[in-house]
Amino acid sequence: MSTQKYTSFREFYPYYLSEHENTTCRLLHFIGSSLIIALIAFVLITNQYVYLWFIPLLGYGFAWVGHFFFEHNKPATFQYPLYSLMGDWVMFKDILVGNIKIKTPSNA
Repeated sequence: MSTQKYTSFREFYPYYLSEHENTTCRLLHFIGSSLIIALIAFVLITNQYVYLWFIPLLGYGFAWVGHFFFEHNKPATFQYPLYSLMGDWVMFKDILVGNIKIKTPSNA
């Protein structure tokens, strides 16, 4: 876990990415974030707001499985909750636009 104190997200994001080098961990983050978007769309379409309670389970569940079983580190959320949440969505966007790969050519 980092002992450095980050004062901006710009400083934090490279550290965040270094904690997500395992492609399975990244994939699990991406799946969890995708499911959150799908859940929010479902809730907005059906007006069944009670399902919003599943957002933390989807987001943290997939991410923490990735960290504990594949990345073998503690999620940055424990030390930097806001920056980590921001990092999740920036990494999601970076995966979508191709700036970050989920699979590398050697393990595709």
